Amino acid sequence: MFVHASDEQLARKAQLGDRDAFFALYNRYLQRVYNRVKSKVPPQDVEDVTQEVFLAVVRSLDSFEQRSRFNTWLYTIVNRQIADFYRRRGRTERIPSVELNDESADLASTTEQDNADQRLFIQRALNNVPEHYQEIILMRFDDGLSFSEIAEQRGQSLEAVKSLYRRAIQAVRDQLGE
Repeated sequence: MFVHASDEQLARKAQLGDRDAFFALYNRYLQRVYNRVKSKVPPQDVEDVTQEVFLAVVRSLDSFEQRSRFNTWLYTIVNRQIADFYRRRGRTERIPSVELNDESADLASTTEQDNADQRLFIQRALNNVPEHYQEIILMRFDDGLSFSEIAEQRGQSLEAVKSLYRRAIQAVRDQLGE
């Protein structure tokens, strides 16, 4: 029913009380929001923070004035909810810790541990680059967007997005020491 409607059209209808339009937006963005949150908070808190994001969207949908794209407005809420999560719990929980268990030192758990260590190492590097670099990397990998889709969403040229992406990747590499 709403497959071809733009985000902004759906948001307008949702503001007027159309629940189906809201659920169309919810379904369109749930996985992207979940992935974004998953890349920023400990695994045990991802679902709660994702839920808080959509509750905040419901509470503030009337304030969406369509001066920016819906997804820009939504990701602002995502970022605020993530920041609120860390304010409530303290900044020390930014990167989940990995506990080593001597009893499970077989090859499978060693490989699992190596993968977890790698993910933590990369996550720390990503968290140490500027926010606009994090955003472009997350749009590319977490949201699975093409460069042209990112350019459209950011209101930038394709070349500008590719250039920003290259700088972002280089910044992460610099953090990793490669």
